[in-house]
Amino acid sequence: MSIYDVVPVTVGDYRRRARRRLPRFLFDYLDGAANDEVTAAANESDFGRYHLLQRVLRDVDGVSTASTLAGREVNMPLALAPVGMAGMYACRGEAQGARAAQRAGIPFTLSTLGICTLEEVAATGRAPWFQLYMLRDRAIVEKLLARAAAAGCDTLLFTVDLPVAGMRLRDYRNGMLGGGIPGKLSYLAQLATSPAWALDVGIRGKPHCIGNLRDVVPDPDDLDAYKAFIDQQFDPTVTWEDIAWLRGIWKGKLYIKGVLEVDDARAAVDTGADGLVVSNHGGRQLDGVASSISKLGAIGAALGEQTEILLDGGIRSGIDLAKALALGADGVLMGRPWVYALAAGGEDAVASLLDVLQRELLVAMALLGIRSIDEFSPELIEELAQ
Repeated sequence: MSIYDVVPVTVGDYRRRARRRLPRFLFDYLDGAANDEVTAAANESDFGRYHLLQRVLRDVDGVSTASTLAGREVNMPLALAPVGMAGMYACRGEAQGARAAQRAGIPFTLSTLGICTLEEVAATGRAPWFQLYMLRDRAIVEKLLARAAAAGCDTLLFTVDLPVAGMRLRDYRNGMLGGGIPGKLSYLAQLATSPAWALDVGIRGKPHCIGNLRDVVPDPDDLDAYKAFIDQQFDPTVTWEDIAWLRGIWKGKLYIKGVLEVDDARAAVDTGADGLVVSNHGGRQLDGVASSISKLGAIGAALGEQTEILLDGGIRSGIDLAKALALGADGVLMGRPWVYALAAGGEDAVASLLDVLQRELLVAMALLGIRSIDEFSPELIEELAQ
């Protein structure tokens, strides 16, 4: 680390620190994506296709980033996205992320595959949003939803772009998946060279299990058993009829996460969804599909007056957030960046990152000549000629 690189500020700063601190297989699980990772790269780089339009001599005294998401007042239109096994990146990581989100005045989303339980995260002071994968055993799904409601969750993000898991080649390359004995040896070597992580998570962060599924997995303390269970339970038969079933039993807000095409967005609204998340799962599913930001404009133009639209994928700064809002998003989800910060420095690092993002958004708004989030419009952005 350079003597001039003292205080992490950007997502890239936290990513570098996370990479130094984590075992390789854990960093790759977070940082990696499907196949050649083309879509994951495009999620970030395609923001460069759009230029904001600076406007001068406007009264921008009293600029505010305050807004609403899913009917909740927020300090800025950003929520922490669900990230599976975030509790493996810092001691009780989801709880730390939830506390940081509360400090920033924004929602936190707990993954079905989180290490911390719904109840543990809710006990931090504000009930999270909950992200759901459909499982073959619908009784498990119903129980999860009942627990979420009992914990105070009012918003459900239902992920629809994972009928099967994508080909995440880094996980094979580093021995996390399918490595046999060499993979196990590599795994142990990586743990041995990450002493700070081993103390914080390996010892202090127990239990290491998918908390919300602990009571349905035969060996809850064996992550390999969890993987086998999930591989068996993920349901590739899910259709729009299942969304209608879900809408019938979930009484809170329902957002469909993983939509990229206008016809799917319309179908989601027709099933009674309260909102959409334009997302390609961070490029972790089908490599070669379009970036999330490149699909946002068409979906926003078609359905922006009918439903709330969130963007997921590629947000790395307050400038990116401003571009998403100008293109029609009501807000954004941010996944990898908050976990980079979590791995680098826990709750305080996540809170610091969120503070920087909010300040970047505030400055961008002032230089765009607007004072409130509802003033964002396509008139503030242009797409570069290809």
